[in-house]
Amino acid sequence: MTHQLNTGGDRGYRRIATEEAFATREQIDAFLRMVRDGTADKGMTSLWGFYAQSPSERAMQIIERLLDLGERRIADMDATGIDVAILSLTSPGVQPLFDADEAKAMVTRANDYLAERCAAYPTRFVGMTSIAPQDPEWSAAEIRRGARDLGFRGVMVNSHTHGHYLDEPQFDPIFRALADTGQPLYIHPQTLPDAMIGGLVEAGLDGAIFGFGVETGMHLLRLITTGIFDRYPDLQIAVGHGGEAIPYWLYRIDFMHKAGVRSNRYERLKPLKKDVVTCLRENVLATTSGLPFPPAIRLMIEVMGEDRVMYAMDYPYQYVPDEVRAHDLLDIPDGTKRKLMQTNAERVFRL
Repeated sequence: MTHQLNTGGDRGYRRIATEEAFATREQIDAFLRMVRDGTADKGMTSLWGFYAQSPSERAMQIIERLLDLGERRIADMDATGIDVAILSLTSPGVQPLFDADEAKAMVTRANDYLAERCAAYPTRFVGMTSIAPQDPEWSAAEIRRGARDLGFRGVMVNSHTHGHYLDEPQFDPIFRALADTGQPLYIHPQTLPDAMIGGLVEAGLDGAIFGFGVETGMHLLRLITTGIFDRYPDLQIAVGHGGEAIPYWLYRIDFMHKAGVRSNRYERLKPLKKDVVTCLRENVLATTSGLPFPPAIRLMIEVMGEDRVMYAMDYPYQYVPDEVRAHDLLDIPDGTKRKLMQTNAERVFRL
């Protein structure tokens, strides 16, 4: 251990963790029901068939921590020097549910509960609105309610909804609400749809190890390459886990996107007012959730700029004190580190 992890800013910054999950018992029971009755897809069966049923120490601790928005979570934050947690309903939210009315009622209760817990710990918890994209107009109204009535500072979506992605026209009300409220959208991974998952489950590669990043990175690129930031130039979209590898691939993605536009090979690829590189540097934010790896963090900062990268722990899925220390010990300028750990999040979430 190199140093104590204290809250309060003793290293020149407060630590704001920007991708921290909670769950409700109702939500987990719905996942279990879908796994047991066969309505869950392959990825959800693989993921929640494990976390919601396994007697393993890891699975049981994660469920216990997900369900706690009280003193245990505060104690875990204190033990790792986390001053503020930006909280959202754990993946996949309510998006796998087939009954839209059930999904809307469940996410309303979850948002109300989160608002209550944020009010109970106003200096430690900040909330993001969760939505039910099964009903885009309702989700737009919930985004406005979250911003206006619940005091939430962003919006969480767990990637696809039954294989449908936010670049599809029916989801535009969600983006209009984001524009109206000025709130950022965080796209969190969920399990891959059956049409995409292929042999990843059998290979053990369907979840956070690989599949999550592939699917969520594709979601972000679908939005960028179909001109979401041309239509909504002030929109801010955050993704976790090192930007889902897009900063590493950025040169090739941008080069091949421009080649694809020139070739007229794909109907959906049109010229953009902002190219992919510019979008990543002006409209996309990346967090370090699940990737406390100095080379990757420095790459994100170099590629996207020091104002575009934020710290996240990925609690409770990765609750490792030495990962916090790895951020504290990054070989980057002090001012850049303060942006990473504190002030970028304060700006983005208007704290």
